[in-house]
Amino acid sequence: MIATLEGTLEHCGIDSAVIKVGGVGIQVYVPSLTLSRLGVIGDKVSLYTHLYVKEDNISLYGFASNEEVALFKNLISISGIGPRVALALLSKLSAEQLATAIISGNVALIQQVPGIGKKMANRLVVELRDKLEREWKEAALPLAPEDSDAIAALTSLGYSLREVAQVVSSIPNSSELSLEEKVKTALQELATK
Repeated sequence: MIATLEGTLEHCGIDSAVIKVGGVGIQVYVPSLTLSRLGVIGDKVSLYTHLYVKEDNISLYGFASNEEVALFKNLISISGIGPRVALALLSKLSAEQLATAIISGNVALIQQVPGIGKKMANRLVVELRDKLEREWKEAALPLAPEDSDAIAALTSLGYSLREVAQVVSSIPNSSELSLEEKVKTALQELATK
Protein backbone atom coordinates (compact mmCIF):
# COMPACT_ATOMS: atom_id res chain seq x y z
CA MET A 1 0.00 0.00 0.00
CA ILE A 2 1.30 3.45 -0.87
CA ALA A 3 0.61 5.70 2.14
CA THR A 4 2.54 8.84 1.17
CA LEU A 5 4.19 10.24 -1.91
CA GLU A 6 6.98 12.79 -2.02
CA GLY A 7 8.63 14.12 -5.13
CA THR A 8 8.78 16.90 -7.71
CA LEU A 9 5.64 18.33 -9.28
CA GLU A 10 5.88 17.64 -13.02
CA HIS A 11 2.39 18.49 -14.28
CA CYS A 12 -0.99 19.74 -12.98
CA GLY A 13 -4.24 18.85 -14.71
CA ILE A 14 -7.87 19.55 -13.86
CA ASP A 15 -8.17 16.79 -11.26
CA SER A 16 -4.72 15.23 -11.13
CA ALA A 17 -1.02 15.89 -10.87
CA VAL A 18 2.03 14.03 -12.06
CA ILE A 19 4.70 13.72 -9.39
CA LYS A 20 8.17 12.53 -10.32
CA VAL A 21 9.53 10.10 -7.74
CA GLY A 22 12.91 8.47 -8.35
CA GLY A 23 12.75 9.05 -12.10
CA VAL A 24 9.17 7.78 -12.46
CA GLY A 25 6.20 10.08 -13.07
CA ILE A 26 3.20 8.99 -11.01
CA GLN A 27 -0.29 10.30 -11.78
CA VAL A 28 -2.21 11.14 -8.62
CA TYR A 29 -5.86 12.24 -8.58
CA VAL A 30 -6.18 15.14 -6.15
CA PRO A 31 -9.14 17.24 -4.88
CA SER A 32 -9.06 20.69 -6.50
CA LEU A 33 -8.68 22.38 -3.09
CA THR A 34 -5.44 20.43 -2.54
CA LEU A 35 -4.35 20.75 -6.17
CA SER A 36 -4.48 24.54 -5.94
CA ARG A 37 -2.04 24.45 -3.01
CA LEU A 38 0.56 22.13 -4.52
CA GLY A 39 2.63 24.97 -5.94
CA VAL A 40 4.27 25.36 -9.33
CA ILE A 41 5.97 22.91 -11.65
CA GLY A 42 9.33 21.90 -10.17
CA ASP A 43 8.28 22.34 -6.51
CA LYS A 44 8.81 19.54 -4.01
CA VAL A 45 5.44 18.15 -2.94
CA SER A 46 4.24 15.65 -0.38
CA LEU A 47 0.84 13.95 -0.30
CA TYR A 48 -0.96 11.37 1.79
CA THR A 49 -2.36 8.76 -0.56
CA HIS A 50 -4.91 6.03 -1.03
CA LEU A 51 -4.38 3.29 -3.62
CA TYR A 52 -7.76 2.35 -5.12
CA VAL A 53 -7.81 -1.11 -6.69
CA LYS A 54 -10.75 -2.53 -8.63
CA GLU A 55 -10.84 -5.30 -11.23
CA ASP A 56 -10.50 -2.84 -14.10
CA ASN A 57 -8.94 0.17 -12.37
CA ILE A 58 -5.88 0.96 -10.26
CA SER A 59 -5.67 4.63 -9.29
CA LEU A 60 -3.76 6.65 -6.75
CA TYR A 61 -5.54 9.46 -4.89
CA GLY A 62 -3.60 12.15 -3.03
CA PHE A 63 -4.58 14.41 -0.14
CA ALA A 64 -3.12 17.16 2.02
CA SER A 65 -3.80 15.41 5.35
CA ASN A 66 -4.52 12.07 6.98
CA GLU A 67 -8.00 13.39 7.87
CA GLU A 68 -8.80 13.87 4.17
CA VAL A 69 -7.66 10.31 3.40
CA ALA A 70 -9.83 8.92 6.22
CA LEU A 71 -12.85 10.90 5.03
CA PHE A 72 -12.24 9.75 1.44
CA LYS A 73 -12.19 6.12 2.61
CA ASN A 74 -15.43 6.64 4.54
CA LEU A 75 -17.07 8.20 1.50
CA ILE A 76 -16.13 5.40 -0.90
CA SER A 77 -17.43 2.83 1.60
CA ILE A 78 -20.97 4.08 0.85
CA SER A 79 -22.80 2.21 -1.90
CA GLY A 80 -23.12 4.40 -4.98
CA ILE A 81 -20.17 6.64 -4.14
CA GLY A 82 -17.04 5.84 -6.03
CA PRO A 83 -13.69 7.59 -5.88
CA ARG A 84 -14.65 10.19 -8.51
CA VAL A 85 -17.74 11.31 -6.55
CA ALA A 86 -15.75 11.32 -3.30
CA LEU A 87 -13.08 13.41 -5.02
CA ALA A 88 -15.78 15.84 -6.24
CA LEU A 89 -17.09 16.18 -2.67
CA LEU A 90 -13.61 16.94 -1.34
CA SER A 91 -12.97 19.32 -4.23
CA LYS A 92 -16.01 21.47 -3.47
CA LEU A 93 -15.86 21.28 0.36
CA SER A 94 -12.85 21.01 2.65
CA ALA A 95 -12.66 17.89 4.82
CA GLU A 96 -13.77 19.91 7.86
CA GLN A 97 -16.68 21.49 5.98
CA LEU A 98 -17.86 18.13 4.65
CA ALA A 99 -17.53 16.39 8.01
CA THR A 100 -19.40 19.25 9.70
CA ALA A 101 -22.14 19.14 7.06
CA ILE A 102 -22.59 15.38 7.48
CA ILE A 103 -22.53 15.50 11.29
CA SER A 104 -24.97 18.43 11.46
CA GLY A 105 -27.21 16.98 8.73
CA ASN A 106 -26.75 19.93 6.37
CA VAL A 107 -28.08 18.20 3.26
CA ALA A 108 -28.41 21.52 1.39
CA LEU A 109 -24.66 22.19 1.63
CA ILE A 110 -23.79 18.67 0.47
CA GLN A 111 -26.19 19.03 -2.48
CA GLN A 112 -24.19 22.01 -3.77
CA VAL A 113 -21.61 19.53 -5.05
CA PRO A 114 -22.24 18.74 -8.74
CA GLY A 115 -23.61 15.22 -9.15
CA ILE A 116 -24.94 14.96 -5.60
CA GLY A 117 -28.72 14.97 -5.33
CA LYS A 118 -30.92 15.10 -2.26
CA LYS A 119 -31.19 11.31 -2.03
CA MET A 120 -27.41 10.82 -2.09
CA ALA A 121 -26.82 13.68 0.36
CA ASN A 122 -29.35 12.17 2.77
CA ARG A 123 -27.70 8.76 2.45
CA LEU A 124 -24.30 10.29 3.31
CA VAL A 125 -25.76 11.87 6.44
CA VAL A 126 -27.61 8.71 7.53
CA GLU A 127 -24.74 6.30 6.90
CA LEU A 128 -21.77 8.41 8.03
CA ARG A 129 -23.05 10.69 10.82
CA ASP A 130 -22.36 8.35 13.76
CA LYS A 131 -19.03 7.17 12.38
CA LEU A 132 -17.80 10.71 11.73
CA GLU A 133 -18.95 11.91 15.15
CA ARG A 134 -16.59 9.33 16.67
CA GLU A 135 -13.71 9.97 14.26
CA TRP A 136 -14.00 13.77 14.12
CA LYS A 137 -14.36 14.42 17.83
CA GLU A 138 -13.83 18.16 17.41
CA ALA A 139 -16.56 18.27 14.76
CA ALA A 140 -18.94 16.49 17.11
CA LEU A 141 -19.62 19.60 19.14
CA PRO A 142 -23.33 20.28 19.56
CA LEU A 143 -24.13 22.21 16.40
CA ALA A 144 -27.50 23.63 15.51
CA PRO A 145 -28.37 22.84 11.88
CA GLU A 146 -28.97 26.53 11.19
CA ASP A 147 -25.36 27.30 12.25
CA SER A 148 -23.68 24.87 9.83
CA ASP A 149 -23.49 27.37 6.94
CA ALA A 150 -21.79 29.95 9.17
CA ILE A 151 -19.39 27.29 10.46
CA ALA A 152 -18.58 26.17 6.91
CA ALA A 153 -17.93 29.79 5.84
CA LEU A 154 -15.60 30.43 8.78
CA THR A 155 -13.64 27.18 8.42
CA SER A 156 -13.08 28.04 4.76
CA LEU A 157 -11.31 31.18 5.99
CA GLY A 158 -8.78 29.00 7.82
CA TYR A 159 -10.16 28.88 11.35
CA SER A 160 -10.25 25.49 13.06
CA LEU A 161 -13.57 23.73 13.39
CA ARG A 162 -13.31 23.59 17.17
CA GLU A 163 -12.81 27.35 17.67
CA VAL A 164 -15.44 28.25 15.07
CA ALA A 165 -18.03 25.87 16.54
CA GLN A 166 -17.44 27.25 20.03
CA VAL A 167 -17.78 30.87 18.91
CA VAL A 168 -20.83 30.32 16.70
CA SER A 169 -22.64 28.27 19.34
CA SER A 170 -22.02 31.03 21.91
CA ILE A 171 -23.59 33.83 19.82
CA PRO A 172 -26.69 35.03 21.68
CA ASN A 173 -29.98 34.82 19.75
CA SER A 174 -28.15 33.30 16.78
CA SER A 175 -31.35 31.74 15.41
CA GLU A 176 -32.67 35.26 14.78
CA LEU A 177 -29.56 36.42 12.86
CA SER A 178 -28.91 36.10 9.14
CA LEU A 179 -25.92 34.13 7.87
CA GLU A 180 -23.99 37.35 7.20
CA GLU A 181 -24.70 38.66 10.72
CA LYS A 182 -23.58 35.36 12.29
CA VAL A 183 -20.34 35.34 10.31
CA LYS A 184 -19.64 39.00 11.08
CA THR A 185 -20.30 38.53 14.82
CA ALA A 186 -18.16 35.37 14.90
CA LEU A 187 -15.30 37.10 13.07
CA GLN A 188 -15.38 39.93 15.60
CA GLU A 189 -15.24 37.40 18.44
CA LEU A 190 -12.44 35.40 16.78
CA ALA A 191 -10.40 38.59 16.26
CA THR A 192 -10.36 39.23 20.01
CA LYS A 193 -8.92 35.78 20.80
